[in-house]
Amino acid sequence: MALKEIIRSARGQKPVDLVLSNARIVNVFSGEIFSGDIAVSDGYIVGFGTYDAENTMDIGGRFVAPGFIDAHVHIESSMTGITEFARSVVACGTTTVVADPHEIANVLGTEGINYMLRSSQGQPMNIYFTLPSCVPATNMETSGATLMKEDLLPFMGHERMLGLAEMMNYPGVINQDPEVLGKINMARRERKPVDGHAPGLSDHDLYAYMAAGISSDHECTTDREATEKLSLGMHIMIREGTAAKNLDALIPVVNERTARRMMWCTDDRHPQDILEEGHIDSMVRKAIFAGVDPVIAIQMATINPAEYFRIQNVGAIAPGRRADLVVFSDLDSPTMETVYCGGVRVAKNGKILPEIETPDPVLFPPSMNVDLEKIDFSIPAETGRIRVMDIVPDQIITEHCILDAIISQGKASADISRDILKIAVIERHTGSGNVGKGFVRGFGLKRGAIASSVAHDSHNVIVVGTTDDDMNAALRAVVTMGGGLAAACDNKICAGLALPIAGLMSREPVKVVSDQMDRLIHAAREFGTTLDDPFMTLSFLALPVIPELKITDKGLVDVVRFKIVPLFVD
Repeated sequence: MALKEIIRSARGQKPVDLVLSNARIVNVFSGEIFSGDIAVSDGYIVGFGTYDAENTMDIGGRFVAPGFIDAHVHIESSMTGITEFARSVVACGTTTVVADPHEIANVLGTEGINYMLRSSQGQPMNIYFTLPSCVPATNMETSGATLMKEDLLPFMGHERMLGLAEMMNYPGVINQDPEVLGKINMARRERKPVDGHAPGLSDHDLYAYMAAGISSDHECTTDREATEKLSLGMHIMIREGTAAKNLDALIPVVNERTARRMMWCTDDRHPQDILEEGHIDSMVRKAIFAGVDPVIAIQMATINPAEYFRIQNVGAIAPGRRADLVVFSDLDSPTMETVYCGGVRVAKNGKILPEIETPDPVLFPPSMNVDLEKIDFSIPAETGRIRVMDIVPDQIITEHCILDAIISQGKASADISRDILKIAVIERHTGSGNVGKGFVRGFGLKRGAIASSVAHDSHNVIVVGTTDDDMNAALRAVVTMGGGLAAACDNKICAGLALPIAGLMSREPVKVVSDQMDRLIHAAREFGTTLDDPFMTLSFLALPVIPELKITDKGLVDVVRFKIVPLFVD
């Protein structure tokens, strides 16, 4: 609709398309709730009160809030294509996401970014992006692509590219790496925000990181860390994903003085959690239950991220804003009964409406390059002591331990009695044959192995197991599927999930993916795991920017020292 027609509709000089009457409207600007009618034309809110309308919907005194916004999400972590992701989260009341496509960019480079831009067109929600800043995250791994400033520059002006995504390479920032600073300056010239990713960074190093122009962080795990970053002017995204859950730890920081610089994000959330718990709505409910004022919790899901990313047409119920609206009955436990996006009713009672069209899928290339016959998981012993990754439950950080190795016939092996398992990362992009090998404690497996081509951030194949044979079987299943997840025991495949879209995403609906994930997790529990989602935990053990010890196809990475270190210790 032309601007002139919007103004005419707002003045009541022509009938509007829709009036939502008898609503209790959550005003995220004033923090108040007022009763009234909402007038909508051509997908936008044009005013309140009495209007002639083509259609009128009586809300029946229920609450109406702006549609929720996920401030930082990797759609690929839902393990579904964009269409199925959108159809699942919009039913939860998420009408806008700001997605970082660095998972697929690490596999396919700019082709992956273009794939996400094309696939996100015509969806029943708003899908914006931030531009991946660290592909690869470090030089201590092999990715499918390397994206330099020149590769990113053509995307920065795209209308749906809102900023530079999480700057994980904080050593590169504080040590003034020219390429890193070039990417930051590229975003600053476009006056777009630069998101941060700086777990545990403090004091002078944090000052230097922020002085470079980085304005947010979603990696806080303690209230002390969040308080320091807030006090220096950072925006804090509170994350509640599948592997990393920080809401409980950070809720004490949320108050009337701090909340307008805080927002919610899921980062990485598996399909089971979306179906069982919800999306941003689940964080709003959890925060309210923990004592956060409901309107503040809703502000953190709406106007705060909209203002941070400068998305001027979403995040509030006000004239000129898109009619992205959620309707619910209980302010103390908002459960979405109806969802509107652009003035169109798209979901009801947690289900997307059947008349909402499904965009045609976008084609994608294969992405597995592993010679299975050359893979050897054996580890010749060098000394009697080894470095071991120690899992921290519900977090993506690990601890760095030095333990006695089990040596048999001159080779180091798993020690089930101490829950020390063998782990390996197999390079899958270039066919180099690289295999990084190590040990991890905390999975609880008593038998079998699990493997995945989802291994942040370069997404090589990662496998953990009790025997080399089962590790080989799980790896073979993943490669044969063209990417995916597998559980194997006694050299047999017990469960699997094919992810043929870049080895990261399925073509299937979320419910199908969730059911297959349930079978995988059930198999892993039959093997003895004590983790809620061992596959999500496994996927982050290859991320060499999260402390303390991680593994890539090039070996063990001491993240604190930011260098590759030997498995065996003198």
